[in-house]
Amino acid sequence: MKIYIDNRQDKVEIDENIYDILKEVIKECLILEGKSLNYEISLSFVDNKEIRALNREYRNVDRETDVLSFPMGEEDFLVPLPLLGDIIISAEKALEQSKEYGHSLLREISYLTAHSMFHLLGYDHMEEDEKEIMRQKEKDVMKKLKIFKEERED
Repeated sequence: MKIYIDNRQDKVEIDENIYDILKEVIKECLILEGKSLNYEISLSFVDNKEIRALNREYRNVDRETDVLSFPMGEEDFLVPLPLLGDIIISAEKALEQSKEYGHSLLREISYLTAHSMFHLLGYDHMEEDEKEIMRQKEKDVMKKLKIFKEERED
């Protein structure tokens, strides 16, 4: 498993320790789905301005969002590690939401990473039954890694 992390924003400090935890989140999502760990995943942190531009360009939605997922869709078994997809998180939005929901930035970014991973793995939440399945999987990963809502930053 190879995870490329690119922090393209300077508005929210993201501690190096968070990167290690996010790698564990990604790994647990793959394990929960019974998938190989033989993937490359790109994880980028951006600001609200950049995620809004991406949201407008790729989804025709002209507003900021917390996370975008770009699954690759096809596996190329000729390369050593097929690219599963790209995860793009607005660090600004994640910080806003962590304060709004009353938990740590680490918890919010971990949850958004799990959420996006399940999108990369083919899940969606457009229908209520799909949403319930996806939410349960996200909760299972967070519980397994002992990352809970009650954890707050001082």
